[in-house]
Amino acid sequence: MHTLLSPIRRRRTTAPAAPCPSNLPALAVALACASLCTGARAQSQPQDLGTVVVTATRTAQPAFDIPASIDALDADVLGASQLQVNLSESLARVPGIVAQNRQNYAQDLQISSRGFGARSTFGVRGLRLFVDGIPATMPDGQGQTSHIDLTSADRIEVLRGPFSALYGNSSGGVVNVFTQDGGPDTVAEISAAFGSDHAHRVGVQLSGQQGAAQYAISANRFQTDGYRDHSAAERSTFNGKFSLAASPDSRWTLVLNSVDLPEAQDPLGLTRADWEADPRQVASVATLYNTRKSVHQSQAGLILNQRLGRDDRLQWTSYYGERETVQYQSIPPASQQAATSPGGVIDLSRNYWGQDLRWTHSATLLERPLEFTAGLSDDILNEHRLGFRNYTGPADAPDALGVEGALRRNELNRVSSFDQYLQANWAFAQDWNALLGLRHSKVGFVSSDRYLDNGDDSGRTTYEASTPVAGLMYKLSRDLHLYASFGRGFETPTFNELAYRPGGGGLNFDLSPATSRQWELGAKARWDGWAGPWGANIAYYEARTDHEIAVLTNSGGRSTFQNVGRTLRQGLDASLTGPLGHDLWWYAALATLNARYRDSFLTCTAAPCKTPSVEVPAGKRIPGIPDLTFYTELQWRPQASGFETAVEFRQVGKVFVDDRNTDAAPAYGVVNLRVSWTQKAGGWTLREFARLDNVGDRHYAGSVIVNEGNSRFFEPAPGRTWLLGLNAGYTF
Repeated sequence: MHTLLSPIRRRRTTAPAAPCPSNLPALAVALACASLCTGARAQSQPQDLGTVVVTATRTAQPAFDIPASIDALDADVLGASQLQVNLSESLARVPGIVAQNRQNYAQDLQISSRGFGARSTFGVRGLRLFVDGIPATMPDGQGQTSHIDLTSADRIEVLRGPFSALYGNSSGGVVNVFTQDGGPDTVAEISAAFGSDHAHRVGVQLSGQQGAAQYAISANRFQTDGYRDHSAAERSTFNGKFSLAASPDSRWTLVLNSVDLPEAQDPLGLTRADWEADPRQVASVATLYNTRKSVHQSQAGLILNQRLGRDDRLQWTSYYGERETVQYQSIPPASQQAATSPGGVIDLSRNYWGQDLRWTHSATLLERPLEFTAGLSDDILNEHRLGFRNYTGPADAPDALGVEGALRRNELNRVSSFDQYLQANWAFAQDWNALLGLRHSKVGFVSSDRYLDNGDDSGRTTYEASTPVAGLMYKLSRDLHLYASFGRGFETPTFNELAYRPGGGGLNFDLSPATSRQWELGAKARWDGWAGPWGANIAYYEARTDHEIAVLTNSGGRSTFQNVGRTLRQGLDASLTGPLGHDLWWYAALATLNARYRDSFLTCTAAPCKTPSVEVPAGKRIPGIPDLTFYTELQWRPQASGFETAVEFRQVGKVFVDDRNTDAAPAYGVVNLRVSWTQKAGGWTLREFARLDNVGDRHYAGSVIVNEGNSRFFEPAPGRTWLLGLNAGYTF
C-alpha cells in the first residue's frame, strides 16, 4: 500500500483520459481539476468504494459517500517508523486535529478537534475516544489515551464536525481506534525501539485463528528519562482482542486491556524567561515537592453482533473497568491552611461500566434505499476522591515535602448518563443522499461529602439536552461529491472540572454545560493523474458556542473553571494525496482556524484567586488553539524493494497562552526524516527503521498550559532526536 492517508483503490478498465496535473500545490486548483476530469470520464470509470469507515454512520460506508469530515489512518501510517507510544505521532496528519505531545506522561496528551478540547490541562476533553467500540471517554466527557495500544491497531478513524454530536457529550469530534483481527495465519512478532533521552519500547504480539475463533494479543513496555529534567516515566500496557463466530449470524468479541504507570514525573511548565534560557530545566517547585503521578487501569468489554434476518442487525456492547490515580502537586503548605483546602495530593479510585444496545434496519422508502439505526446507551462512573496534604509537620516548618500528609478531602462521586439516539441514511434520489440523526442525553452528577470538618459540600446536578444533526450529499459526478451538514452539540463539565471551586473545597456546581451550533460545507474529489489515483477533501465550517467553559485559575497542577459566554470558531480543513511518479507519493493536510471570544468576561491572572476581577475584552483569541496547522510528507518507496524513505514537514501557528492574549508560544516548523527496510525469507519478516525528528534542532514550545497562575505557560518540545527500531515477525 503506497498511500499515506485514506488510501484510494481503483481498477482501470479503459485507457485514461488526458491526465490532470499531479503536482499542484493549491487544493482549490486540484478540486477544480478533479471536477473537469471526473466529468469527462463519468461514463467510463467504475465506481470506487475507497476507504470504508463506520464511525460516522455506525455501519460500514465508503468515506467518500458520507456528508461529514472523516479520515482513516491505516496500520502502515500508524507504524511508519514511529515509537508507537502516543497518538500524537500520527494524528498530526489529520486536518483539524491538534495533538501535542507535552513530554509529560503525568498529564497525558493535549488533543483538540477544531479548537474543542484545547482548554484541557489533563486528559482529553471535547472529543470522544473509543477503542474497539469500548468508550475511552467517561460519561462526564473526560477521556484517557494511556491504555491505547498502537502496535496492534489496524486503523484509527477520526470524525470532526457536527456528526460527533451523535456520540453524546462531546462537541469537537470522535477518535475511534480499531485493533486488528487475528488470522488467517498465526503470526508471532517482537518489536523494539530505542532513541534519545534513553527512550525505549519493547513489545510482543501474537495473532491467529483457530477454526471460528480469532485472537490478537499485544504487550508493551515503555521507559524514558524524558527530554526535560524530572520527566522520567515508565508504562506497561496489554491489549487483547478475541472473537468467536458462534454461527453465520452471530459473532462475539471480547476486548481486554490494561495500563500500569507506576510513576511519571511531572516537570510542570516554564516561564518564558526560563524556557528561553534552558528548555530542559524544570520548575524548582517540581523537584521541591517531587510532583508525580501513578496510574493503574484495567478494563474488559464484550460485544455481540447478531443478524436477525436479511434486513435487521443487533449490536450489544458491555464494558467494566477500574482506574487508580495518585498525583502529587506543588501546592505550598501555606496555601493549604484554609479550612476549605483539599490538600496537595489527589488519590482517585474509579470504577466504571456501561452498555450500548443498537438495532439497525435496512429497508426502502419511496423505492429508495434507507438504513435506520436506533439505540440506547447507559454509562456510569463511581469515584472515591481523597485529598491529603503534600507535607508532614506544621505548615511554617514542615518535616517533609512531596509526601502524603493529613487527610483534607473525602467524598464519593457518581456521574451517570442515559442516552437515546436515532440515525437514518437515505439515498432519496440517484445523486442525493441524506444522513439524519437525533440524540437525547441526560447526565447526572452526585457528590457525597465524607470529610465534614469544613462543612458539608455534598450536592447534585443534572444536565440534559437533545442534539439533532443533518447532512446532505450531492454527487455532482462519480468522482466529485459535495455536502453540507448541520448539528447542535452538548458539552458538560467533567468531574475534574467540577472538582474545585475558586473559593475553596467542594464541587463547582455553578458550572453550566456548553452548547454549540455547527455547520460545514465540503467537497470530496478523486481523479486519475498521470502517475495514478489522486484524492482531495476540503471543508469550511463554523461553530458558535454558548456558555463556553474556560480555565479560570491554573496553579500547581490544579485548575478551576468558569463559563465565559459566547465563542466563535471558523476554519478550513483540506487534504490532498497522490503519486508523483517514479515511486514518489505526496500527502498534505492544511487547517486554518479563527477561534475567538464573542463576549467580554472577568478572569483571574494569578493564583490564588477567589473572585475574577480582570476583564477579557470580546474578540480575544481562545488560548491553546493555533491559527494554522500544516503537515506534508513526501515518500519514496521503490516497488518490490522493501525500502522506504520519507521527509515530513509540520508547521504550527502561534498559540496564545492566556485569555487576555498577553503572551504566546511562537509559530514553528520542523522537518523529520525516516527510513526503513523490510526483508522476507521463508516465514520470517524483518523490518529495520531509523528516524530523525526536528532535523534543524529547532527551539520551540510544543504545548502551553492555559492561564497558568504563575506564568509557567510553556512546555518545551525536544530538539533534534533520533530513534532506531527493529521488528521481527514469523508466520507459521
